[in-house]
Amino acid sequence: MSDVFDLTCELIARPSVTPEDAGCQQLIAERLGAAGFQCEHLRLGEVDNLWATHGHGAPVLVLLGHTDVVPTGPLENWASDPFQPQVREGVLYGRGAADMKGSVAAFVVAAEQYVAEHPNHAGTLALLLTSDEEGDAIDGVRHVARLFRERGQVIDWCITGEPSSTATLGDLLRVGRRGSLSAKLLVKGVQGHVAYPDKARNPIHQAAPALAELVARHWDDGYESFPPTSLQISNIHGGTGANNVIPGELQVMFNLRYNPHWSAEALELEITTLFERHGLDYELHWHRSGEPFYTPEGRLRSVAREVLAEFAGALPEESTGGGTSDARFIAPLGAQCIEVGPVNASIHQVDENVRLADLEALPDLYRRLVERLLA
Repeated sequence: MSDVFDLTCELIARPSVTPEDAGCQQLIAERLGAAGFQCEHLRLGEVDNLWATHGHGAPVLVLLGHTDVVPTGPLENWASDPFQPQVREGVLYGRGAADMKGSVAAFVVAAEQYVAEHPNHAGTLALLLTSDEEGDAIDGVRHVARLFRERGQVIDWCITGEPSSTATLGDLLRVGRRGSLSAKLLVKGVQGHVAYPDKARNPIHQAAPALAELVARHWDDGYESFPPTSLQISNIHGGTGANNVIPGELQVMFNLRYNPHWSAEALELEITTLFERHGLDYELHWHRSGEPFYTPEGRLRSVAREVLAEFAGALPEESTGGGTSDARFIAPLGAQCIEVGPVNASIHQVDENVRLADLEALPDLYRRLVERLLA
């Protein structure tokens, strides 16, 4: 088979469930080092990160990816061992095939081919890989970005290999992502017997009007190509399990996906003010996953649009949908960021897979992007 197929299979065979890298980055560093890249291993906490560069000066183009994968779930539900790559009817199966060991392998092959053909290319071509994208994302690219800021490392363009395509390779170009803000709310009451409510304080009853107002709130009408900001309550727990006991506390978890109309700080202030206005006795703990980012029209978007149209046969949809990616940590450094990768239909699922035809095309897609940007 091809170089990208062989490397993808080698990576899939390494059970690199977050935050384990299982030797993926060492394997890649050896290949890139042989191709003339300078490789720096950044071990931060329990997380492996790899920064590999070729060339010098501006512009700096970064290929951003991750070597970790999500857990497999019950092995008996898989048609084959998730860490033993298997081809069936033109499709490669294995955990990470689409998200995103196929893209990482394609990055490596494309980079090797590009520097072999253009050893004295303009600017800097870099790969940044982490083993902490699918987890808490604390010591992965988030931490590396802080180091880069301290070093004064400039990044002009960033291409993330997340599986962005919907039906065919190249049919979607992701040009931004919403921000993500999570909260854990604890509303305090006084436990008691349901027959004597005057001797207790029911936190569910107290919180209900505030939560109703929160979920009914219209946050905005969207922002350019971003959808409106949304809030979803994901967990509610209160009570002892008995039907004759007023609970002593209520626990609520919720998440906001927000567009550039908002910042995490502004949303936190709005929601805290709401709870205060309702007179709740509460604790509120926030987790900021990342601010929204958006890449406006410019060289990166125009080049990507042209290249993807060549592969898909039509201009790609340009979207800011989906969840979050590590590009949210690179964009604040001043970089323009896009996401380009294989079809995402099977990611995080049992029998995750990538079509062999798409996998074989990925290195050429990434190489063309690099060639046109660093021309």
